[in-house]
Amino acid sequence: MPYDELITRDVSDDPLIPEPVSAQIIQELPTQSFLLQRAGQVRMSTRTQRQPVLDVLPMAYWVSGDTGMKQTSAVDWKNVTLVAEELAVIVPIPEAYLDDAQVPIWDEVRPRIVEAFGYKIDAAGLFGVDKPSSWPADIYTSAVAAGNTVVAGTGDDFAQDVAALGEVIAADGFQISGFAARPGLKWKLVGLRSQDGSPIYQPDLQSGGGGMLYGYPVTEVTNGAWDSSEAELIAGDWSKCIIGIRQDITYKMFDQGVISDGDGKVILNLMQQDSVALRVTMRVAYATSNPVTALNPNSATRFPFGVVQAATAGS
Repeated sequence: MPYDELITRDVSDDPLIPEPVSAQIIQELPTQSFLLQRAGQVRMSTRTQRQPVLDVLPMAYWVSGDTGMKQTSAVDWKNVTLVAEELAVIVPIPEAYLDDAQVPIWDEVRPRIVEAFGYKIDAAGLFGVDKPSSWPADIYTSAVAAGNTVVAGTGDDFAQDVAALGEVIAADGFQISGFAARPGLKWKLVGLRSQDGSPIYQPDLQSGGGGMLYGYPVTEVTNGAWDSSEAELIAGDWSKCIIGIRQDITYKMFDQGVISDGDGKVILNLMQQDSVALRVTMRVAYATSNPVTALNPNSATRFPFGVVQAATAGS
């Protein structure tokens, strides 16, 4: 990871962070992260938190005759563990650049911070990219391991591929609540028609965002986290993906101190080199729940998500 990247002269003249910026970034972050939009969220009071998930269903039995013995049945739960990990970035800026800049620096920096945080959360949760070791397997890997996949081009058209995937997820006992998609997939969906010629996909023309496919929302992941070489679309019950928030985004401005690399070498001395640095941190956890269902009691072949894989998947 780089330790010596500095913002150059297209920045602003105010080295202070007004409080509204903090609130604004917290509000903007969900728009830059698919998982923060769609996944279930829980507030965490400690670094580690356990969520009970049903693991064994009760059984019922016929009673033989008027005086037959009634049998008992076990019901069991297992824990899904959420572990909050810290996401952070330091943005150092020389004071001379702040003094000379003609644009408001924090208005320029804020969208990049939001995008960077959203990218890291989605990339780790959806595809396992740079995922903390304490987090469980990502959604894509888990769906592939459970066999919940359809390769794009298997059916007569993409609509049949999505429908086939929906059937696979339904066979596990789960219902689809929405789709995550690669950037640009909506243009592929626009041409889809049912047998009577009716559009299957209804794009959102007003916002320019996603739309509805088979009655469920489609959201393109456009923050750079999507791996188009592996997946065209991920479908599933997004309430079964859990994002734990241990600490919202916090900010601290420094005008003294040093920034060092991983070996301890000083890269920037804020006081000596007349610079300021903004430190942004957040603590977040990720997990998926895979509760037992009446249709599939085997956790190895059951998962509440599925993938329409790209033709290049695994290559």
